[in-house]
Amino acid sequence: MSCSLQEKERKGIINPIFTCQPAGAQFVGIGIKDCIPLVHGGQGCCMFVRLLFAQHFNENFDIASSSVHESTAVFGGLSQAEEAVITMIGRYPHLRILPIITTCSTETIGDDVDGLVLKLEKRIKKEFPDREVILVPVHTPSYTGSQISGYDNAINDIVTKVAKKGKKNNKINVFTGWVNPGDVKEVKHIFEEMQIEGNFLMDTESFDAPTMPGKDSFAHGSTTVEDLEDSANAKASVVLCKYEGGKAAKTLETKFKVPAVIDSMPIGIKNTDKFLMNLTKLTDRKVPESLAIERGKAIDAIADLAHMFFADKKVAIYGDPDLVLALAEFCIECEMKPVLLLLGDDNKGYAKDTRIEELKNKVDFDMEIITNADLWDLESRIKNKEVELDLIMGHSKGRYVAIDNEIPMVRVGFPTFDRAGLYRNPVIGYNGAIYLAETIANALFSHMEYKHEREWVLNVW
Repeated sequence: MSCSLQEKERKGIINPIFTCQPAGAQFVGIGIKDCIPLVHGGQGCCMFVRLLFAQHFNENFDIASSSVHESTAVFGGLSQAEEAVITMIGRYPHLRILPIITTCSTETIGDDVDGLVLKLEKRIKKEFPDREVILVPVHTPSYTGSQISGYDNAINDIVTKVAKKGKKNNKINVFTGWVNPGDVKEVKHIFEEMQIEGNFLMDTESFDAPTMPGKDSFAHGSTTVEDLEDSANAKASVVLCKYEGGKAAKTLETKFKVPAVIDSMPIGIKNTDKFLMNLTKLTDRKVPESLAIERGKAIDAIADLAHMFFADKKVAIYGDPDLVLALAEFCIECEMKPVLLLLGDDNKGYAKDTRIEELKNKVDFDMEIITNADLWDLESRIKNKEVELDLIMGHSKGRYVAIDNEIPMVRVGFPTFDRAGLYRNPVIGYNGAIYLAETIANALFSHMEYKHEREWVLNVW
C-alpha cells in the first residue's frame, strides 16, 4: 500500500482541468467593490472568462479588455491599454481601483505595464484632479502557471500596492481563495458565533446577488479599498486556500508583522476543528456551544452514512489543489478511499506540501497524486481499467467522463454549471461536511436505483 506523488508522464494537455492565470486574476478583481479589472490582451482573454463566471454564478460581472489585435504584435499594445484606462475612468465615476492584468500576448511582446502605470498616474492627476484611482499592474502570462497561481499573484500584487500601515485593529484577515459565496457565508457564520471581527479578502458572498427594483444586473464583490488598506493593521491573517492567498498573507507578515496562519482548507471534521483551534489561539475566544452542536450534527450525519454506504468506496478527485487535498481527507474520514487525486498544474511546491506528506503516512491503500494532470489522465485510467471507481468528485468540465463510464459524480469546485445553485451551498465547516456527506450519499443512491444495484437497501436503511 502506498501513496505516490508524480507528474503526468505524457506531454501536452488533453481536456485541461484548469484555465490560465488571467482567469484567477480576474476572479480577484471582481471580488473588490468599485473595481473593474482590465485585461490587457485579446478580447477572448476577457470574454471566455466572463462566460465561465456567468455559467458558474448565473450573474454578470464587469470586466474590461484592451482588445489588442494582430498589429499589437508589431507595434505593442500600451497605447490601447492607456486609452482603455482613461476611457474607463471617464465613464465610471465609482471606479476606485483598476488592476491591469497581462496575458500571454502582451507579456510575450514585452509591454511595460509597470511603466504605463507610472505614466497613467501622472496623467490621471492632471486630467481627473478630483479622482483617486489606484492602478495595479498584475503580471499573469498565460503560458505558465494556471488560474490558481494567477489568483495568488493578483491578490499579492493588490495587497502589496494598497495595504497601508495605520492604527492597529482587532480584526482577522481572511484570505478566502477561490471558494463559493456559500463558503464565505459559512466562514462569516463561524466568526459571528465566535464573536470575531473578520476582514474578508475577497468577500464574494455578494456574488449571490438579489434581483431588486431599480438595481442593475451586474454582481460585484464586497471587499472595499479600505478593507485592503486596513489588512496591514490586522491582528493576524488566516488563509483558507494555501495556493490562493498564501503569498499575500506572507507579504503582510514580512512587511507589516501581521502573523499568517496557513493550514488545510477547513473541509470535514478534523480540518474544521483545526481552523477553530487556530482562531482560538489568535483571539483567545472560546468555541461556543452552538458550533459544538453543529459539529455533533455533522458527525451524526456522517455516521448515519459512512459504514453502510461509504465504506471502501473508491474515489477520484480533481481540481483546485487545496480543495482536492481537503476533500481527500474528508473522504478518509467517511471511510472512503480517494485512490486518484489530479492536480491540474505543475507547481513545484506540491512536493513539499505537508498535507501530501500526511497522506503518504496515513493511507493504507494505493493512492496516486498526479501533478500537471488533465482529464484525459482520469478518462484513460478508467478505460484501461487501471483504476476502478465508485465516485468522481470535481467540476463540471469532467461530467462526460462520469456519464460515458456510468460512474456517479459529485460536482464541486469551479466551474459547476450543470447543476442548479451549487455556489450557494458551503463545503467548508461543519455545515459543509453535512452537505458533502448527504450529496455524496444521494449521488450513490441515484446510481443504485438506475443500475438496480442493491436499491432495495434504500427501503430499509
